[in-house]
Amino acid sequence: MTPESVSFGRAAAYYDETRGFSPEGTRKTVELLARECAGRGRVLEIGVGTGQLALPLYADGVAVVGLDLARPMLDRLVEKSGEGRRVPLVEGDSTRLPFADDAFGAAYLRWVLHLIPSWRAAMQELARAVRARGVIVVSLGTFRDGPKREIQERFAETAGMPDAPAGLGWGDWETLDHAMTRLGARPRRLPSYVEIDPLAVGAFMDALEQNRHSWTWPMSDTDRLRTAAEVRAWAEDRFGPLDRLPHQRYEVIWRAYDLA
Repeated sequence: MTPESVSFGRAAAYYDETRGFSPEGTRKTVELLARECAGRGRVLEIGVGTGQLALPLYADGVAVVGLDLARPMLDRLVEKSGEGRRVPLVEGDSTRLPFADDAFGAAYLRWVLHLIPSWRAAMQELARAVRARGVIVVSLGTFRDGPKREIQERFAETAGMPDAPAGLGWGDWETLDHAMTRLGARPRRLPSYVEIDPLAVGAFMDALEQNRHSWTWPMSDTDRLRTAAEVRAWAEDRFGPLDRLPHQRYEVIWRAYDLA
């Protein structure tokens, strides 16, 4: 049996509070994607979520179609859209896209492949659905250095559970480049930029305690709260008051894969 992708349906109500870019990071990302998608017709976003990228791109005239595994995320996107023209949405699985061959001129995905055990199948499906000379643009999640990384590793160690992603490893561009090259695509690194993480260290610790990260979902409430209390005490002893730590900076990396 093929392992299932991680669905974020349970996170719809708080997703925008705990995930995403800063306003400046969103602006830079939307500009980058708009440049790559310009003149290509319909553009597919895999893991459209609550529309953090699709809504501003659609407002800028990019013909985005959003796909997500979780209906609650799509419902939240519709709620945020308000009245008027709305992004076309499809509830579906990225490893079995409900679209014809060559249906799109481009596609993009952000922070998705680490949630898909069969991520190679998802990329093969994208290469099928995006026509020749189209482009697939990808941003992988990054397991950042600094206090957040140490806190997450300590939490996983204390809980006795893995925090490794279900799918492609964070930042594993070498493996993705190899897989896309086998599909006939040419990797192309796009200009990166430095982002200020909008989720502060203290808020990150709160989110672990509140079960807002998918890798803690298998834990019981009792085990999670016990682990969080122990890790919080350790972190405050190591770093001082967590709510006084500065927001971390990290490099945002996107790659384009040009289809032959």
